[in-house]
Amino acid sequence: MDYALEIKGLEKCYSKGNKVLKGIDIKIEEGIVAGFIGMNGAGKTTTIKSILGLVVPNAGEIKIFGKSFKENEKEIKNRIGIVFDNGYLYEDLKLSEMKQIFAAAYTKWDEDNYKKYIKNFELNEKQKVKELSKGMKMKFSLALALSHHADLLIMDEPTSGLDPKIRKEFLDIIREFIIDVGKTVFFSTHITTDLDKIADQIIMLNAGEVIFNKDKDILIDEHALVKGDKTILTNDNRKWFVALEERGFSFEGLTNQRERVRQEMKQALCERPTIEDIMVAYMGR
Repeated sequence: MDYALEIKGLEKCYSKGNKVLKGIDIKIEEGIVAGFIGMNGAGKTTTIKSILGLVVPNAGEIKIFGKSFKENEKEIKNRIGIVFDNGYLYEDLKLSEMKQIFAAAYTKWDEDNYKKYIKNFELNEKQKVKELSKGMKMKFSLALALSHHADLLIMDEPTSGLDPKIRKEFLDIIREFIIDVGKTVFFSTHITTDLDKIADQIIMLNAGEVIFNKDKDILIDEHALVKGDKTILTNDNRKWFVALEERGFSFEGLTNQRERVRQEMKQALCERPTIEDIMVAYMGR
């Protein structure tokens, strides 16, 4: 099996006793969209910065397309496209000037491809970065990331703060990118409805540890959102829930023992959960 990204035993401490990453293991197959979720401070951005060599981990190994990042940094960076929420575009530069900086960094820069994206995204290269709206900045970042034939697109909160129309356009571009054989997306986001639409795999990080790393459909099928009258709850079946909320005469909870609940709590209503339902339940636990 070919992996676009392999992380093994990754640890990071920013100060003594403050371990942000606690030996995490992640594998992402080529040709999929992997959603990376978790609350603020879970360690998602530190993980992404470690992958890109922007943070030096204390321990662990990172391989991209089967090769060590440390030993093959230039080759690997040529195969990665990056879209961050903020922090790496020079606000006072014109788009054309920003493009020149990016183009010089990649051996496979495709100017025709770049011009196509600029036209399709209706971007004006004479504008300065700081004059762009949040949505237009994200489109420009995506144009830069996709114009050197990247095989792995790494995105950190790219749709945060975008209106629904721009978010839909953004996700459509990602779908178009992933159509090419072998293209892979690693997508960190708080907006889990985006992942409901495009993700194949879901990885959840909490307090520096991987809580789950599963195929999205399998993850959802293993869980159920359960509602019912509190009288059917017992000390035993309460243990079947990841999270359980009791209020008044009723209860609502998320279980990872869906079939058992269906068979033994027949009066309860079982519904298909969203990724957000699952994430919030595990965070609460």
